[in-house]
Amino acid sequence: MTRNRILVVDDEPSIRMAIRRFLTGAGFEVSDADNRASALSQARKERPDAIILDYQLRDCTALDLLPQFKMIDASVAVIVLTAHGSVELAVSAIKEGAEQFLTKPVELPTLLVILNRTLDTQRSRQADQADRKKESRDVLDPFIGTSARIKQLESDVQKVVSTDRPILIQGETGTGKGILGNWLHRNGRRHQEPFVDLNCAGLSKDFLESELFGHERGAFTGAVQAKQGLLDLAHRGTLFLDEIGDVDPQVQPKLLKVLEEKRFRRLGDVKDRTADVRLVAATHHDMNLLVRSHRFREDLYFRISTIVLHLPALRERVEDIEVLAADILARVAHELGRPGASLAESGVRALQEYSWPGNIRELKNVLERSLLLSDRNEIRRGDLRFGQGSSDTATDDSRLTLTDVEARHITRALKEEDGNVERAAKRLGVTRNTLYYKMRKHRIALPKDSKTVFENSKSAQVP
Repeated sequence: MTRNRILVVDDEPSIRMAIRRFLTGAGFEVSDADNRASALSQARKERPDAIILDYQLRDCTALDLLPQFKMIDASVAVIVLTAHGSVELAVSAIKEGAEQFLTKPVELPTLLVILNRTLDTQRSRQADQADRKKESRDVLDPFIGTSARIKQLESDVQKVVSTDRPILIQGETGTGKGILGNWLHRNGRRHQEPFVDLNCAGLSKDFLESELFGHERGAFTGAVQAKQGLLDLAHRGTLFLDEIGDVDPQVQPKLLKVLEEKRFRRLGDVKDRTADVRLVAATHHDMNLLVRSHRFREDLYFRISTIVLHLPALRERVEDIEVLAADILARVAHELGRPGASLAESGVRALQEYSWPGNIRELKNVLERSLLLSDRNEIRRGDLRFGQGSSDTATDDSRLTLTDVEARHITRALKEEDGNVERAAKRLGVTRNTLYYKMRKHRIALPKDSKTVFENSKSAQVP
């Protein structure tokens, strides 16, 4: 992981050396300067994440340097140190862009705490700015279409958008659960507060705990400095946990405590912290099956499923494909510098005939790939490049990886056997347990009418 770069600006060699040694030992990459020219030169060359700046240098003051540092990098965090602190100086420095104003002498451990806090604030601000830029550039509407399923979803969402109760979004992979989660935040009462998201799929217990709750310095090997968790960053805002069904069972009680008591502890800390967050969770799993198989706590499931929203699969709303594809193609064409791209009637029919195992995410990939590889702006049936499909949808198997072919073959077998895992396993020439393993590996979900297959098989594993 890249270390934070710190620039120390002070004309006292002993102070520069002490701060540099201490921060280097704490895991930072540190450079220093003793005058205006060298400080500006180092700032341009190193692009530090933070600057520790003495107020009074021999040739200038912090008030002279602060605007110039901000011209080089508007996001740089500056901590000003002074031997002669006053309210007037502090106000002036803050107005010029300083994050902190400290009076000397400063204890080095105290300086480290303030520096880490400042960097955490800076990272949070940068992440929020990046999210806002991305949103303004690529805001998607989760309710595009005229089908009864999508109109019912929109009606349900409008009834609950203003509540602070937990919301669980269920739907197959690629149906747009993240888009709907973001929409709920942007249109809810907490829209001016942070939106923080985490995909829990495949995360180990330790990594998930560190990401959610944060940790103190020395909490575990490699924890050279304290780290804010996502609960800290999402305070008063929205926490979106994608694939919540994959949360490690040992982490689930701690998450339940956050929802019930609004309190948590960082790893390695004994002090409770407050977390007032609105939880929006999403999963492609059948959560009832996870609860019955003791992979997900029943009390946590009841807590997160106060409101459940179901996103329909694309094959369940075929009448929406034409307008969805037109909207996505317009966005993709803009990104690729191909204005005026459109779908021919034959292209629309081909899209409507395809089964879309990857749903809207796959639709976007198909349109993007087809436009990139086509010499014309009107996309016809023959231009469409499906990643998973049959010969009547212009699939070129030579473009697929072995992983793609295996996933496609398993999906087709399950579909043709109406979701019966035992029959599909026999058809594929593998054991039932092997098929379950491969379904988990490729994240292939069973149709909803396949529940009895799991319930009647003691050895079955939920994919």
